[in-house]
This record gives sequence, structure tokens and C-alpha cells, in this order.
Amino acid sequence: MAVPGDPPNGTPDGTGGGDDEFRSDEYRSVVFDEDFVRAARLQEYSAQERMGEHARAVRSRSIWSGGSAPRTSTPGRGARQGMLLVLLIATAFAVAVYLGLRNPYVPPPGGPAQALTSTVVPLAPTTAVPGGLPPELFAKSPAADYRVGAAGITLPAVRRTHHFTDVQVVTALSIAKDYLVQSSLDPDVLAGSATRPVRVLLDPDQLAQFDRSMTSPSGDGRHAATGWLVRFDPATAVMADSRVRVSGTLAFEEVAQDVLEVTTDHTFVYAVRPATGAPAAADGASLFTVRRELRLRFDRDDLSARRLELASAYVMAGPQDCSADPAGGFRPLLAGAGPTTVGPAASDPYASGHPRRSAGLCGVLAPSATPGTPVSPAP
Repeated sequence: MAVPGDPPNGTPDGTGGGDDEFRSDEYRSVVFDEDFVRAARLQEYSAQERMGEHARAVRSRSIWSGGSAPRTSTPGRGARQGMLLVLLIATAFAVAVYLGLRNPYVPPPGGPAQALTSTVVPLAPTTAVPGGLPPELFAKSPAADYRVGAAGITLPAVRRTHHFTDVQVVTALSIAKDYLVQSSLDPDVLAGSATRPVRVLLDPDQLAQFDRSMTSPSGDGRHAATGWLVRFDPATAVMADSRVRVSGTLAFEEVAQDVLEVTTDHTFVYAVRPATGAPAAADGASLFTVRRELRLRFDRDDLSARRLELASAYVMAGPQDCSADPAGGFRPLLAGAGPTTVGPAASDPYASGHPRRSAGLCGVLAPSATPGTPVSPAP
């Protein structure tokens, strides 16, 4: 009897039919229709699908590792990274060029500060020194319209120079004004009892010279205390009025790529009286006039530290006796002192412009001017 699955005419001759004998009747009854076969077709999963949620065991190669990116990388990713890197390098280069143009190379500061050179000239009177009360003396002198104290030290109009900004110029001028105030108006400095207010404003390279000038003053052109500051010999005179009259000018100039120079030219008029124990006239006070022309230098370190280099000082002061050495401190001829005359008179230092310089060590007071008015020195 034929069964489903056998050839229509039975088993061919010569072929073994032993297999049929071992078939189970249970399997002979199973029939696979067409719908069952379609539903049972096989589907092979890809390698990524077989991995499922498991992390990859190796990391992807970058374009810099020398190999190609894995097949799972985003197309064009390496090219975009390369373009981004090039863009960052170009941006950094552009920023460096821009900063270089906006902030040009600042040269290093120059060498050590030079030593101060100073000239201090006493001015002798040609008439008796008048005395009186300070307000009356000031009112009758060329200093009648001078301002009092620091108000008489005014700053000029400011502009930038080739290598210094306007802020740096203002800083230099303000330091110069501080120096004039401390060295010409401070009561303790004038009395000879203090030097620190002046010393702290100086370049460190000049401190040794300054200290020697204070402790061992000399008229050698480098170590006169009165070249650095104004002070009176405490055994001769003291201040009779703290309201010093002041007038003058400041100017600035760039003298080198890293050096700014400020020039000051001021006249200071003091009311003084005899020191305790010194002989005094009935009129009491008298006027003493000091004209100071200074050259101050600044490099960028000085501006940052608010200090200066005092390059030169030209000072005239009177009335004084030419026989007295003014290097250590001024010794005014006080009210009632008789005239002393040395050489001819010259131009009036109260006028604008620079005083005439001379190698002489003594000058005279103009006889036609109000008593107490100094003039340029004569040899």
C-alpha cells in the first residue's frame, strides 16, 4: 500500500527501502501544507542585530590612528573633524596677529638710573632785608598773586607721545607734582627733621646718593641736600607761615623710546623768622625765595611703581650770604640784615622762561625789584 510521499509507482528497483521500515507511523501522518511552509521560512540576523544591547568590545579608530574608520562610523565625520581643527588653528593665528598689532612690543627698561647733577646758587641782597608780618610781605611782593601750596603746581594739557599713552603721561606728571609737594612744601622736610617723604619717590638706584647727600652734604654738584629738596638750617630760620606761595610750569617730552622726561620750573616764596635763640628783628618775619628747575625721568617701571629719577636740579635761593654754604640747608638773611653785593644783577627769575645759567656760585637780588626778589646768578 502506497503512502503519501512515496513515488507514484512504488519504490524504484535497486534502491534500498529499508528506511521506510524504520519510519514511525507517527511521522507518516504529518502533512506540511503550503501555508505552514511559508510561515516557517528562515531569517538570518546581522552581526549588529545579534549583539543587541551589548557595548562594542573595541573602540572606533579615528582618522589620526592610521586606519580607516569602522563601517559603523557616520559618513564624513573624519573630514568634519579635520576641518574643525584647521579652523581652530586659523582662528588662534588671527587672534595672535590682532593682539600683536594692538599691543606692540614694549622694549625692556633702560639701564640703571644716572646720578643726580645739581647746582645750588645763593642770592645775595643789595639792600637791607625788609621785615614785617607775612600777609603784608606777600602782598607787597611779586608773589602777591601766587597760589598757596600745591594749588600753585598745575598740570599742563595732556596728550600721548609716540610710545607713551595719555594715561602714562598723566601718571608721570602726577608723580612729578607729588615730588614737588613733598620736597618743597612738607613742613617736616622744610624743618630738616624728615627725608622719607622725598626718599620714597626716588628710583632705588639713586637712594645711596640721596642718603649720602642727607648725611654728608657737599657742594660738589652731586651731594647737595638742597639739590634734592628745600630745607632750612634749623639753627638759622624756621617757617613763620605755613602758606607757601607757589607759581610755575610743568612740561613733558619723550626723550627715548622707553623714557619720558618731565621738566619743572617753579618759584616758591616762604615767610621765615629767626630760629629759637637767634637774634630777631622787631619786624619779625621776612621772605625767602627759592626757584627750582628740575628734570625728572620715568621709564615704565617707574610709572608702575610711582617713582622717578631726578636727573638734574638747578636751584637759586635768597637772600643769603654768599659766604655761607647752602648744600646742607638754606641759611636765610633775616629781617634787618644788611646788604651784600656780588657781581652785577641779571634778569628777573619771576619772569617766564629759563634763568640764565652760570658757572658762578653766587648771584644777586635785583635792586629794582621788590625786596626779596631773586635774579639769575652772576659769575
